[in-house]
Amino acid sequence: YAKEFGVTFENKLTIIKGRVLPPPMLKFGDQGKEKVFWPKVGKWNMRSKAFIPVNNGGAVNTWTCINFASDIMRATAVAFCDELAVMCLVSGMNFRGDPVLPVVNARPKYVESALKKHHKRVMKILRPQGKELDLLIVILPGNNGPLYGDIKRICETDIVLVSQCCLAKHVLPMKPRYLANIALKINAKVCCGGRNTVLVDAMERNLPRVGNTPTIIFGADVSHPHPREGPYSPSIAAIRVVASQDWPEVTKYAGSVRPQEHGCMPGRMIKEHLISFMRATRHIPGRIIFYSFYRDVVSKEKLNQVLEHELSAIKKACASVDPIYNPQVTIIMVQRRHHTRLFSGNYGTGSTVFRSGNVLPGTVVDREICHPTDFDFYLCSHAGTKGVSRPVRYHVLWDENSFTANAIQSLTNHLCYTYARCTSSVSVVPPVYYAHLLASRAWLYIKPGDTGEL
Repeated sequence: YAKEFGVTFENKLTIIKGRVLPPPMLKFGDQGKEKVFWPKVGKWNMRSKAFIPVNNGGAVNTWTCINFASDIMRATAVAFCDELAVMCLVSGMNFRGDPVLPVVNARPKYVESALKKHHKRVMKILRPQGKELDLLIVILPGNNGPLYGDIKRICETDIVLVSQCCLAKHVLPMKPRYLANIALKINAKVCCGGRNTVLVDAMERNLPRVGNTPTIIFGADVSHPHPREGPYSPSIAAIRVVASQDWPEVTKYAGSVRPQEHGCMPGRMIKEHLISFMRATRHIPGRIIFYSFYRDVVSKEKLNQVLEHELSAIKKACASVDPIYNPQVTIIMVQRRHHTRLFSGNYGTGSTVFRSGNVLPGTVVDREICHPTDFDFYLCSHAGTKGVSRPVRYHVLWDENSFTANAIQSLTNHLCYTYARCTSSVSVVPPVYYAHLLASRAWLYIKPGDTGEL
């Protein structure tokens, strides 16, 4: 039909111009040999580095382990826990070497009774000393099925305990890289959360618009129920807040989850985080940056509805804190589900380009393929060493902070290096990433027919 209508198609990719944003300088703890590091290709490791020491984070004084993997012997589990404790100590954590009780083997079939029974035995020892259990290490079998979800639900809703799950296939090799990754997660979880690394620009208050004024950064994600679950199934609106505890470092986070009606942004959650930020930092946020994650491409009409609902919720939350409180608000919509892909035009001509042909982390495109009048851009902030990288589209819907294109692009790219669960830059800005994880976790807590507040 194309020939009949006189339409021809070019079989070559569209050539566009982009630029690569420089990566940020990362600051690590002074007890390590490498105190600062510049990740040239979006990746680093914790070798010769240490976590940032803080007064109220990164300490495990009491811990224990329970093993649900039948193919892991008790001696192997003990050796793994010892190696993990050493890795945490080397990485800069205050981690006590001996568990409260020795490793206990249990059957996955009786996960709830095993967890509660073991916790009860531990607390019989700790309660007379006025202590609580800081961490539970759980070893999972290879095909754990729903076991992971059951453990998280029981530990976080019934026992109220921080847990760290480890797969059996990684326990026996005990590779340093895996142990270091587990140490990252433990440090970020325990005792109000430790800092794995911080941005040098953040410490020097050089982040665009964030460094000079107390700023709170929101990330929101909504996970909608399946249509077959009915129109009254709750969507999980998960808001994860960045810099609510340690402005201007932008590393510590607070999260809350509420089941909401479809398309509704809860102003009460925003108010709670504003108050939490003020209590933690003793500053009133003068700027609000709100990253909102939407999986599908949103039409122009839908964009106006999104802006109206979210901006109204933010303004009402601010007014409920104080009638005269009116911070400057920037709302950015984040989209991943699109068909745009970026490839390097000089693939194979230099050592700085990945063998996969993907662009370097920090590559940004804000012309030609973007909207002719709207404020949007594509950013590939992660290192795509395999497969095809998918850039993320950031669409600035509302901006009272007068961000320039360079400023918002640089800020977003810098934040992608602060994700606490890995030693690499991530593809989506971390507050949205955390919100997505929190929304997924919330589904583990909901029982059939339960639509109450979580």
